Amino acid sequence: MKKSLLTKPDDVVDRDREWGLLAEFVTDPDPAMRLGIVSGRRRHGKSFLLQALSEQVGGLYVTAVREEGRLPAIQRFSDAVAAYAGLRLGSLRLTDWRDVLSNALEVTARSSHPLLVIDELPYLLQHSPEIPGLLQQLYDERQRGVRPGAGPGPRLVLCGSAMSVMHELLSGTKPLRGRAVVDLRLGAFDYRDSRTFWQITDPLTALKVHAVLGGAPGYRPVAARPHPDDGFGAWLTRTLLDPGRAVYSRTETEYLLREDPRITQHTLYYDILTAIAQGAATPSKIGAALERPRNAVAHPLGVLESTGYIQREQDILRARHPVITLADPVIRFNQLITLPQAAAVEQGFAEQVWQRSAPTFNSKILGPHFEDLARTFTRRYAHTLLPGGLPGPVGTTEVADPAARTKHEVDVIALAAGERPQAPRAKIALLGEAKATAARRGTGDLERLEHIRALLTDQGYDTAGTTLALHSLHGFYPDLIDLADRRDDLLLVDLPTLYGM
Repeated sequence: MKKSLLTKPDDVVDRDREWGLLAEFVTDPDPAMRLGIVSGRRRHGKSFLLQALSEQVGGLYVTAVREEGRLPAIQRFSDAVAAYAGLRLGSLRLTDWRDVLSNALEVTARSSHPLLVIDELPYLLQHSPEIPGLLQQLYDERQRGVRPGAGPGPRLVLCGSAMSVMHELLSGTKPLRGRAVVDLRLGAFDYRDSRTFWQITDPLTALKVHAVLGGAPGYRPVAARPHPDDGFGAWLTRTLLDPGRAVYSRTETEYLLREDPRITQHTLYYDILTAIAQGAATPSKIGAALERPRNAVAHPLGVLESTGYIQREQDILRARHPVITLADPVIRFNQLITLPQAAAVEQGFAEQVWQRSAPTFNSKILGPHFEDLARTFTRRYAHTLLPGGLPGPVGTTEVADPAARTKHEVDVIALAAGERPQAPRAKIALLGEAKATAARRGTGDLERLEHIRALLTDQGYDTAGTTLALHSLHGFYPDLIDLADRRDDLLLVDLPTLYGM
């Protein structure tokens, strides 16, 4: 029995929402032309998803090549159009992009589900910046004079990995602004989905793999042997610390940074990424680490943020400088582990480098990543365990302790649903602490959270229904477990709970 167009192929893992959105876009019977934008980081599976969609509806899928110039690109696209139309290779001698794009839309329009996918569009824009303007003209022409009862119009999907370039396509006064009906930003797999995708049995191993690779599905084909369950250290030294592998973190970081054409001064960007990885969390501190003034790093920080390589996290309770962190685990691993010891790694001493780097990995990679997953758990899964159900905004904060003349950092804080960040007297749904140390958590950790909750109460926040959450890699002492059994306001999250086991 033939599969419905809305049925996702078996080899497309997860992506149910994304597949449904694209399938609806393609099967829309409207006779006017429709435009969709798909963007996402390298190895997030954009091309795989769009190729599967194109194959299912018989669409035309063409991808740009970074090293190709304007004329070779025009000829290769012309050949792809000719092949799709059943013509002899080389029979189309088109000389400009308007003819190429117009012919591509015309030949796909003969299909019952006309689809044209142009992948890695930013490569084309480097030598042919006129393409968005031409697409605007073709789009507008195909909105007028459509005959009633005509078949569905062309469906065009533009895709790319250079995030800043793709996001600007629909911004400001850009030609395609207001014309796209789909603007899909394909993210990495959720940490639970990532463990399932990798088929990792041990949750601690799954956490460590996610801490160095994130949830990008494109890493599994190039880093699945040996399997992580056979030993994380052995797996790591033969993948991210192996210069002969495609996933060697130094090479991978260079590929990632080259995705965006605005990143040209690689030394400066590397230094900024290293400073952030080592804990510099504001523009002033990053500038100081590089011995540069704050305004000298403002532009490169903006570029790195627009490309998705760094993120700025706002304090949930108070207006202060946002905390800048690295968004890509591979880059963080490279800047902290591989790059400082690249000479030894490339001489074949990966095992020794890994043994020497264990303290750095635990404190600066695994610890912060566990805190991040604790916040992700709170956003996505904790609603089934919280009395108030789905929480509102989730993040971090600092709580002043005037009597002790100090500030307490809170790893996880969730406001109640409907509350706004930084609103005075907000209702707090959850306060949490996440520790990736080898020690089990005990009543002392609970007392610290109780103290912070009392401070917030004194500062006017509504903490009457606040749940206290402790997240631990290695479990809890029995007396704390007994307390959790008797208290409705205490939530203990170990690794099995984090992974829904």
